[in-house]
Amino acid sequence: MNTLLRSLVGGIGLALIPVLIGVFVMLIGETAQVRTVNFFLINLIIVLGLQVSMGNSNIANLGHVTFMGIAAYGAAVLSIPITIKATILPDAPFGVSEVQLGVVQAALIGIAVSTCFAFLTGLVLSRQSGIAATIITLALIVVVHTVFINWNELTRGARALYGIPIKTNIVWLMAVAAIAVVIARLFRDSTLGVQLRASGEDFLAAAAMGVNVTRLRLVAWVLSGAIISVAGVMYTFLIGSISPKSFYFETVFLTLAMLILGGMRSVSGAVIGAVVVTIGFEFMRYLESAPEIVGFQLPQIFGLTGFFLGTIIVLSMALRPDGIVGNDELDEMLQNRVRDRQG
Repeated sequence: MNTLLRSLVGGIGLALIPVLIGVFVMLIGETAQVRTVNFFLINLIIVLGLQVSMGNSNIANLGHVTFMGIAAYGAAVLSIPITIKATILPDAPFGVSEVQLGVVQAALIGIAVSTCFAFLTGLVLSRQSGIAATIITLALIVVVHTVFINWNELTRGARALYGIPIKTNIVWLMAVAAIAVVIARLFRDSTLGVQLRASGEDFLAAAAMGVNVTRLRLVAWVLSGAIISVAGVMYTFLIGSISPKSFYFETVFLTLAMLILGGMRSVSGAVIGAVVVTIGFEFMRYLESAPEIVGFQLPQIFGLTGFFLGTIIVLSMALRPDGIVGNDELDEMLQNRVRDRQG
């Protein structure tokens, strides 16, 4: 079996995990469980986009949700009914207060704008390495967040932007998450992905072998931005209301914890990490509400979710820096075990 076919089969098999979770919850879950899985699938798409760039280049990225926010606001502003925009965005620039597009058109434009922004920023970031690149991604999210907060005519500033059509559902999210899994896996095992991972392990050696590291990083950065942009428009059309805080550090640390815990060097790690962190995050939220467990009334403790995410990142980096899955994909690990038993 050639590499492309093996990657495709492995990606499809891995994509069954979020699909099966979604189908299971659809069949027996209540509204609260469906909502949790909806956000799990959106976070999974973000984590997969992060894995494409950070996992393959080995450069920490703290600004990935920037693309989610740009795509979300772009799609939202273009799809909100004109009558509502006359009230909340009467002075919107570029004439958008008089424009109302369909959901698909607005989503495509939002994704396109965000992906173009990823390309422009990637021209700078792809030439940086190590801590310098990470600091630039940190500056990126702060700058864009500041724009969201202060561009009142277009974003309403810190106030929520509402009136967005609600069109996303769990079926669409399952489909998009499955496609994102396959794309991330195909890129990882492609020639570009292999060369990019090699440059992440030894930049000088890869460059000496003729690898155009700058170009590879730019391709991964733009593809990552496009995937995360899709998560942004799906999020927008899921909840129907957005604000700048939805695309800031809380989402950064949540998705970063998912990738680090699962293992950022593999797509399987992104999926497993998203599942584990979602379960743990929801359990911490449950404990924050002061529940009664086996007759004992627990006190109300705020901040457990933040403590949980911080603990995951610190312990994972200290005790298992390669994550739960490590550097291999689940299907590769299974094949190796079968081969060892046969040998």
